[in-house]
Amino acid sequence: MNLDQPPVVHVDAPRPELDRSEWPATIPAVAQVLDEGLDLPHGVTFLVGENGSGKSTLVEAVAVAYGLSPEGGTAHGRHETRSTESRLHEDLRVQRGIGAGRWGFFLRAETMHGWYTYMDDHRGPREPDYHAMSHGESFLEVLKRKFDSPGFYCLDEPEAALSFRSSLTLIRVLHDIAAAGGQVLCATHSPVLASMPGAHVLEVGDWGLREAAWDELELVRHQKAYLDAPMRYLRHTLADD
Repeated sequence: MNLDQPPVVHVDAPRPELDRSEWPATIPAVAQVLDEGLDLPHGVTFLVGENGSGKSTLVEAVAVAYGLSPEGGTAHGRHETRSTESRLHEDLRVQRGIGAGRWGFFLRAETMHGWYTYMDDHRGPREPDYHAMSHGESFLEVLKRKFDSPGFYCLDEPEAALSFRSSLTLIRVLHDIAAAGGQVLCATHSPVLASMPGAHVLEVGDWGLREAAWDELELVRHQKAYLDAPMRYLRHTLADD
C-alpha cells in the first residue's frame, strides 16, 4: 500500500446552512458527518453499530455521492426497482484524490437480487448467471469479478450472505484491494469482518462516530459473552411477560 498517495476519496463537510431538523440529519452519526465530514484513510474503513444507528445510511449516501448506483453496482450499470434512498448524498461533497481512478462498486446486500436481474438483461459473454447460484456463491462471484482492481468500494452488510469461511475470503479480497491502493467503506454487524488487521473501525451510535479497537466494540463484547453463556441472554429474551 502506497501511503504517500492521497486516498481515493474524502468526504468534506457540506454547507453549514443546511437544514438539520429532518431525518436523516437527526441521526447523531449523520449530524457529525454533516458538521465535520468523514475522514476515510487509506485501505478499509468499517462502520459498526446497532440497527438504526445510521451506518447504512452513510454508506449509501457516500456511494451515491461518488456516482455509484443507489441499488448497487457500478456508476455505469443503473437499475431501479423503488427509490428508497435518502437525499443525504445531495448534501455530501465527495472529493477524489489526485490521480485516483473512477472505478467503484456498491455491494448492497438487500438489493443484490435486483442487480442480478439487471445483469440478466445486460450480461456479457463471460458474465455468469448469478440467479443460478446460491446466495453466498453469487456474492463470492461478484467479489471475484468486480472487486479486482484499485478503486472505491462500498459494502452494506455483505456478511448477510456469507458463511464464516466466506467471510474470511472477503477479508482477503479487501486486503488485496487496500494493498493495491484502493479504498473501502463497509457497514457491518460482523465481528469477523471488523477484526481485519489494519482496518479503520468506527463505532456508530448515540454518540455519533468514534474510533474503536476491535476488542472494545460493543458488538464484540456482547457476542463473546453470548457464546460463553447463551442463557444469560436468552433467559431474558424468552421470559414470559
